[in-house]
Amino acid sequence: MHTVIRGYAGHQGLADELKRRGKDIEAELSSVPGFIAYYLLKTDDGALSITICEDPRSCDESTRRAAAWLGRNLPDLKLHPPQVVEGAVSLQFTRTPALA
Repeated sequence: MHTVIRGYAGHQGLADELKRRGKDIEAELSSVPGFIAYYLLKTDDGALSITICEDPRSCDESTRRAAAWLGRNLPDLKLHPPQVVEGAVSLQFTRTPALA
């Protein structure tokens, strides 16, 4: 598995706006071949997205699609390119609690 984390700083309302459009984002990213999971974190100054895929190529495609989606759907935000960190998953364990 491979993970990409995209950090969007400088836009405090971004996470709320992305959450409102969650179904659209889900449709866009879940259709990426090799997609496994997506998480959105609200931060003090913006948002972090975490995408988990089967391989680096799938994560690259998710990053391309995320950028294109943001450009099409939120053009007035004038977002700076995100800070991107990616790598292979070295350890995994989960417990699936309900989200609030």
